[in-house]
Amino acid sequence: MADIDMKGAVAAFALACVTLLAGCGSTSTAMPNAHYDLGAPPAAGATANALPTPPVKVLAVAAPRSLETDAFAYRLSYVDAQRTGSYSDSHWTMPPAQLLTQRLRNALAARGPILSGADPVRAVPLLEVELTSFEQVFDAPEQSHGLVSVRATLTQQGRVVGQRSFAASAPAPSADASGGARALAAASDDVIAQLSAWLAAQPLSASR
Repeated sequence: MADIDMKGAVAAFALACVTLLAGCGSTSTAMPNAHYDLGAPPAAGATANALPTPPVKVLAVAAPRSLETDAFAYRLSYVDAQRTGSYSDSHWTMPPAQLLTQRLRNALAARGPILSGADPVRAVPLLEVELTSFEQVFDAPEQSHGLVSVRATLTQQGRVVGQRSFAASAPAPSADASGGARALAAASDDVIAQLSAWLAAQPLSASR
């Protein structure tokens, strides 16, 4: 019985330490009440040789209710894969879906004309993207990665041209919000690169 109690006490202590680290934001490397975005976009040279695409209407990225805030979410997967939380002193400058919308439109604009949902043009293909995951995942107290996943649907004149899910992860350079922001920026760019390559391969040349 004493052995069981000791194991429980150790587990509880470890969990408390992790919660303090992640929940409070590791103030040694992160400023209190810090706000993060995805940073500067990739260099133009990264898309210089990309295949051009015809005009595409890109709607604002949709997201579940849990991602419609500026909360900076994390997951303690090594404690409980279903345990999530958010930093108390670190936030995004805007909800993740809005950050990803800007990033996606900027990347696709390097390949061809990009229209928004407000544009009245109807014949062009319509790209709808749903953000399904955007969080920093802790694999251990001092080890984490950024995970981003989306589902994209491409339609033209009411017909589905293609649909596919994309996901990417990137290691965090530090086990705090600052490291998580860098990891999520890298993972976002990876997902957008995958999505862009997929879009360029779709049969859209006949659109008018």
